[in-house]
Amino acid sequence: MARQSISFTEPNDEWLKSQVESQEYSSKSELVNDLIRQARKQQKQIDWIKAKLEKAENSGFTSDSKEEILAKSKSGLNG
Repeated sequence: MARQSISFTEPNDEWLKSQVESQEYSSKSELVNDLIRQARKQQKQIDWIKAKLEKAENSGFTSDSKEEILAKSKSGLNG
């Protein structure tokens, strides 16, 4: 595992300490790694949404009703 030296502002350091003290995490490193994992997962979701929006924007207009669009969206999620 790569070791890094990073600095935190006082409020952020206090928050990190409180999370460790509450036994939510065993160390600041564990907490920071978890935050990074969450941010990476969130970025994947954002990228997926952006790709869907770009595809929709490039697909043009539709004459489908709101109900038809919703039904297609739901079937896409399930399939």
